[in-house]
Parts: sequence; structure tokens; C-alpha cells
Amino acid sequence: MSPKPSQSGSPAPEAQEKRKRVRDPEGRRVAIIGAARSVFAERGYAKATIREIARRAEVTHGLVMLHFSSKEQLFLAAVPGTRDLADSVKGDVEGLAARVARAYVERMESADSADPFVALLRSAATDQDAAKALLRAMREESLGAYRTVLDSPDVAERVDLLGAYLIGVTFSRYVLADGPLAAMSADKLTRHLTSTLHGVLFD
Repeated sequence: MSPKPSQSGSPAPEAQEKRKRVRDPEGRRVAIIGAARSVFAERGYAKATIREIARRAEVTHGLVMLHFSSKEQLFLAAVPGTRDLADSVKGDVEGLAARVARAYVERMESADSADPFVALLRSAATDQDAAKALLRAMREESLGAYRTVLDSPDVAERVDLLGAYLIGVTFSRYVLADGPLAAMSADKLTRHLTSTLHGVLFD
């Protein structure tokens, strides 16, 4: 059925606006990401659904999947974490460990339950399949970022070790929040992380 024309013969303003939105894929993508941030923040990673995100963004489920191939990819695009990793690794190789350590600590000191590391740990306790899917997506995103500055043949293994180490730090300091690691100052933690991450990446 064709849009009802206005008295001037042109489509009504509502139809024009609808067509404008349809022809604005970047605007739809922004709307999807905004809705995803809200849903993930309210419900957590495990309980959030693509269908609810689509409803809030006023798009179809299929359009969400057209922009983002999976719930995991949408999550990583919508929340801080691996989304910022590409910016963290940019620069000279010598300062890589320090940049990653500093970016991780700065983010986690103000992070909430929507951070990928925290979401991974929380979902592992209730849904291991979801946790594995999120871990795989995080691994792929991280590896892609690190390969822009590292060309060692074992870079995949090193990035996986680095991720495992940071997951452990996240669990102790930011989830359980107990013990000497949790009580450590942010500056001291950054120094320790810089040393350890340098070893993981280069030794």
C-alpha cells in the first residue's frame, strides 16, 4: 500500500520521515548501539536479548543481525573494553605494555557490570555457553588489535595469556574485591601490570 500523499501530492511528513530513517543505515546503527547499552546495563549480558534491543531501537531483529553478526559482537561494540583496545595499542612497541596496563586500570576503576571482563565472569557462573561465546568474540577482537603492532608467530598464544591474566585480576580486584590486590592503589597496580604484561607479550 502506498504512503498517503499530502494535499500537495507529496508523501505525508510521517512517511517522509520514515523513508529518511530507512535510508540512514548509520543512524540505525547508532540507535541499535544506544539501545544495546541500555539493555545490557539494565539486564546484564546473559539476560539481554537481541529482540529487546531491536524493540527499543525501533528496528527489526533481522536489521540488528545485519549490522552485528551476533549478540557477542553487539555487546563488544556497545560497551567499553575491547572496543577501546585498538586505541590503546596504537604507538611504539616499546610502550605497548604500559599503554595497555594504564588503559585497563583507568577503565576498570570506573567500570560497571557491563564491562566485558566483568560480564564474562558473571555469565560464566550461570551460562557457560554464553561465557564461551563472549570469550571467543573478545579473543578475536583483541587479536585483531594486537596484530596491528605485533608480528611474532605466537602472537595468538601471547594475547590469550594476556587476556587470561587480566580476567584473573578482574575477578580478584573488581568482582570479589577482597585481599591485597583489591586494596592496592591504582598507580601501583598499573606498575605491576606493566611489568607482567611486558613479559607476556615479549619475553
